[in-house]
Amino acid sequence: MFQSFEAPTELESSMDRINRLRSLLPELRVDAVLVPRADEHQGEYVPASAERLKWLTGFSGSAGIAAITRRAGALFVDGRYTVQARSQVSKELEILQVPEARLSDWLRQKLRPGAAVGFDPRLHTVSEIERLTEALADRNIKLKPLARNPVDRLWGAERPPAPMGKVRPHPLKYAGRAAEDKIAEIQKALKADGQDAVVLTLPDSIAWLFNIRGSDVQHNPVALAFAIVPAQSKPELFIAQEKLDAEAKAHLTFVRISEPEALGAKLGQLKAAGKRVRLDPNTASWWVARQLGGPQRIARAQDPCILPKARKNEVEIKGARAAHLRDGAAVVRFLAWLDREAPGGRLDEITAARKLEEFRAETKALLDISFDTISASGPNGAIVHYRVTEATNRRLKSGELYLVDSGGQYLDGTTDITRTIAIGRPSAEMRERYTLVLKGHIAIATARFPKGTRGIDLDAFARRALWEKGLDYDHGTGHGVGSYLSVHEGPQSISRRGMAVLEPGMIISNEPGYYKEGAYGIRLENLVLVTKPEKVPGGDREMMSFETLTLAPFDRRLIKVDLLTPAEITWVDDYHARVRQMLAPQLNAEDRSWLEAATAPLR
Repeated sequence: MFQSFEAPTELESSMDRINRLRSLLPELRVDAVLVPRADEHQGEYVPASAERLKWLTGFSGSAGIAAITRRAGALFVDGRYTVQARSQVSKELEILQVPEARLSDWLRQKLRPGAAVGFDPRLHTVSEIERLTEALADRNIKLKPLARNPVDRLWGAERPPAPMGKVRPHPLKYAGRAAEDKIAEIQKALKADGQDAVVLTLPDSIAWLFNIRGSDVQHNPVALAFAIVPAQSKPELFIAQEKLDAEAKAHLTFVRISEPEALGAKLGQLKAAGKRVRLDPNTASWWVARQLGGPQRIARAQDPCILPKARKNEVEIKGARAAHLRDGAAVVRFLAWLDREAPGGRLDEITAARKLEEFRAETKALLDISFDTISASGPNGAIVHYRVTEATNRRLKSGELYLVDSGGQYLDGTTDITRTIAIGRPSAEMRERYTLVLKGHIAIATARFPKGTRGIDLDAFARRALWEKGLDYDHGTGHGVGSYLSVHEGPQSISRRGMAVLEPGMIISNEPGYYKEGAYGIRLENLVLVTKPEKVPGGDREMMSFETLTLAPFDRRLIKVDLLTPAEITWVDDYHARVRQMLAPQLNAEDRSWLEAATAPLR
């Protein structure tokens, strides 16, 4: 199986660990210390060896930061994780939701003027430290870089070893562009901007640029590494030699290979030579910037791989369609199985998640799931990023909702889909709120928008029906998705903070939701592709739109048809007809019969 459902065994409480950390503060000559979720590469997902926040506090979400003073402590998380954090973290720690709550405000309240806050310079971005420094300046609270991470010191021999997953070349027939061509494009841009080199720290940027994949981070096919791309000579890849077999080395003939420990010396050489180096302050660590000599030596600009990686080429788009066709058939087989088995009352969250993974594995193309399956029954569905364990496992009970958010990693694409299913007879409230979420989903799916449109401009489309009833959800409406890479990919998003312009070729999720704490959760997610601009008949401007990639029916039992407009009904019926046409040939007679009923017209 690709996923473990065991709850971790804790030999000491999180408060014991926090108190041990507090005992180090006088020795470190600081009054507080920061413990972020991030690792040295600033990616969203981290290996077990970098799960410092989880080890210290028990919180297992993918975003957060703890601040520990000598007498107080707080964990800052976004709206996806407030319910989860309260269930995982000691009540002695405050749980604060960002962006409403700010780390700087909390530190200003808890610390006296002149206090020092310790941080690991490798685990915080340049922008993060600059913002915090400015926010604390009037209180004369200083940020102090620590030579060694105090959590690592306490973790000791129990800390898992650094991952050494093997690097695999990503074939051109899936990548669509040769690595040498991508590198040449980056170098051309560097020369045009008068920059001597760029430092890359994000694992997915390095994987995309060099057409390699790895297995250092669970469910994310990346290798942990750094890279320096000079404007005129071979790039240098800083990666553990143990990760490279003969095939990988033969593929990487266009780069120099160095050990990760050599990065500091190389950055120092660039500094000594007076080179002007491009660095992304939002993704590169404060430590990297200091090695380069500070702001005067740095050209602050976005990682040059981010946008071309997000704009999928024709080969990647073709692969995404193929992956979703394959994945959709597996999901439909699961949904049909679920409808047959759930009424018996014997299914639980773990059994369901394992069965879904089995159906994907039977495609013979699945390399991994794209994230831990969110298999959530009843009140667990209200925990946005719930992860089932043996300790939290619930049965799928009649009269409740079952939310399943899952995806697969295939050589030709990455998938991510969420469906909410009625187990037995749903309540009127469940049907109403499901339909409101569906209306928001349709609003995004059918949106037309001009060049220059950002995700923030579309986010309210998904919320309007909910807002009219005094309802909302505390997560973004959509995130970018990679091509056999990270299931969460920037810069594109549909959210209140989605400032990146949407461009043709970007793949993004469409996933509005509603969550009633202690009762149920609803989320409906498809992946969509931003299309090329086209002239609208009768209009005078070209417009882009979304092509829906995901193929799987919505639960008709939960749709309150009288809440839908005629246009919305037509969209659902047309989408279901397409699902039926595309997937029926891949199913056996029993599952095909189920699909026929599941995709029947609403009226």
